[in-house]
Amino acid sequence: MLNLRALLFILGTFLSMLAGFMVIPLVFALVHGDETSGAFMISAMVTGLVASFCISGGKQPHIHLNIRDMFLLTSVTWLVVSIFAALPFTLYHGIDYTDAFFETMSGITTTGSTVLSGLDTMDRSILIWRSLLQWLGGIGFIVMAVAVLPFLNVGGMRLFRTESSDWSDKSTPRTQDMAKNLFQIYILLTVLCGICYHLAGMDWFDAVNHAMTTLSTGGYSTSDSSMANFDNAAHWVGALFMLAGGLPLLLFVQMLRGRTLSVWNDAQVKGFLLFVTLVSVALAFWLADAQSMGFMDALRLTCFNVVSVVTTTGYGLTDYGNWGALANVAFLFLMFAGACSGSTSGGIKIFRFQIAFAIMREQLKQQIHPRGNFSEKYNNRPISEDIIRSLVTFILLFVGVTVALAVFLVAVGVDPISSLTGAITAVTNVGPGLGPVIGPAGNFASMPDSAKWALSIGMLLGRLELLTVAVLFHPKFWQY
Repeated sequence: MLNLRALLFILGTFLSMLAGFMVIPLVFALVHGDETSGAFMISAMVTGLVASFCISGGKQPHIHLNIRDMFLLTSVTWLVVSIFAALPFTLYHGIDYTDAFFETMSGITTTGSTVLSGLDTMDRSILIWRSLLQWLGGIGFIVMAVAVLPFLNVGGMRLFRTESSDWSDKSTPRTQDMAKNLFQIYILLTVLCGICYHLAGMDWFDAVNHAMTTLSTGGYSTSDSSMANFDNAAHWVGALFMLAGGLPLLLFVQMLRGRTLSVWNDAQVKGFLLFVTLVSVALAFWLADAQSMGFMDALRLTCFNVVSVVTTTGYGLTDYGNWGALANVAFLFLMFAGACSGSTSGGIKIFRFQIAFAIMREQLKQQIHPRGNFSEKYNNRPISEDIIRSLVTFILLFVGVTVALAVFLVAVGVDPISSLTGAITAVTNVGPGLGPVIGPAGNFASMPDSAKWALSIGMLLGRLELLTVAVLFHPKFWQY
């Protein structure tokens, strides 16, 4: 039976945290005299008021969550937080709620698709809010909340897996200890990224904002030109810390504990870094020849854009859609890849491709030797039937949701290229699509409202890796 009072109480706690974070851009707006001070003040008050009602209505002596509670809590939390986090946008210069919700969902899910323009002259408090949303969404509300709220230390790893199905390390004895470690590493990497951006020529405002959206692999920028507005050194810093955001955060915890070798012995990390390196270098040689530019310039452009797409960050540096047919095809497939499990990135994730190839090798051996007994391993562990079922289910859901979303977009009048790549970029949380409308040089402002709502749902499904939301639609989930 669902514990609705406990869910209401926890949801109120999340909203109270959100109201607290709204104070940051509010203070900035008040200090600098931004017009957004009223918008953030009203939003914080409304969010805080609703939070207090939820907390008072759901308060109880002991909180116990079963697995169904956890699935429902995760999905509802991301949806409700997005609804209230959109308030500052819709109160700011009359942005309609559809655009506000799209921008918020894109931010919180670290997708990076945007409907806003004129960022260079926009009130800085709004830019800070966009960056904060991505930073909060990057680490995940569940991880952050468990790290600071002792009463959420329930359910062990199950609670983490409702937000990301890939938190698989069981070496930390207590869930709250693991969450604290992850949160601390996330903050440390963000600070280091901000310092490096500043040393690379950004002022502190741009450096802090881009640090938050780089580590979260979100991709929101403070300029319409995105990263093209900054020096070449900042591009290399961005590529480095996007790679860091694409690695499992738990491996950084292990490195600080002196287990450095565990990072380089991880099959997923090695595969991810090798894949990014080979694709970046190969495209650099091709681009240098096709565009008659120096190899180092070509490598900078390809490395940044490949890392940006594979880690699903979505920063814009140059419109790779103009590089030619090869680049368009390459980046279309790169949208699917994703980085490592347990990272801040979206996409299918490298480990799923590696497991699929291992299963394929086993099947080929079985075809050659029908009576043979073969057992493939991944990271020195046998690939169990549970892993295979999870992989097949995820791929089927991924393809099904992407196709359904693309068909819907075409049906509401969106052109085929924008429909296909828009659906892919939403479910993989990449950000920009391909083509003149939603490509790296465009945005989603011209999309119909119905398309924006559909894409917002796609972003949420992608961020929660489909299964967490899909289970809510199974009839047995609601049977007592």
